[in-house]
Amino acid sequence: MTTSGWLGAMWPVVGRHLPPAPARVVEIGCGPVGGFVPLLLEYGYEAVGVDPKAPNAAHYARLEFESFDSSQRFDAAIACTSLHHARDPGRVLDQLGTMLSTGGRVVVVEWAWERFDGATAQWCFARIGEHGSSWLHRHRDEWVASGREWDEYLHSFARHHGLHSAQELLRVLDERLERQFSEDGPYFFADLPGVTDAEERAAIEAGAIQPVRIDWVGIRR
Repeated sequence: MTTSGWLGAMWPVVGRHLPPAPARVVEIGCGPVGGFVPLLLEYGYEAVGVDPKAPNAAHYARLEFESFDSSQRFDAAIACTSLHHARDPGRVLDQLGTMLSTGGRVVVVEWAWERFDGATAQWCFARIGEHGSSWLHRHRDEWVASGREWDEYLHSFARHHGLHSAQELLRVLDERLERQFSEDGPYFFADLPGVTDAEERAAIEAGAIQPVRIDWVGIRR
């Protein structure tokens, strides 16, 4: 199975931290295209994706994760850019704790939106082209229309949508799980035509932009 875009770019990041197949894996917030579930199934995992907008198909549960109840234990969980807009990330993780095996692994990829500063935004906007419908195009156009400074626009957007900061998410994760790994990395390249992971990483290392992705792995104590 060939997966392009964001999911394809993040699969190596997520997959290397998972236990071997046929482990049971739950994905928190798999989204309308099904997240990593198709890849997990292809690689021999038992997988279920949970999201109110999940596909109406086998291996998915169409509801908020806080309401998901499984009689079986999971060996691992994936939360890829889903916790920052959860109503209550702590409650999500508490619910996960009721169904995760002792020593079960939680793999998190998150957007540190508060690091998305003006210089980083301009670097991205210079690489997306004038016309398009990507999330970066929408941010650029809404920011320009707002007439605000970038930081003011971004924080207003975050407040309106109830986004949780990376600092808050890391605190909630560390309170409930034993951290095994944490690393910052490139976030935008999959949505920037012609831009590679290595090119974005070089811009980060040169201090031109901020590292907006956080990879975090923990285990249930």
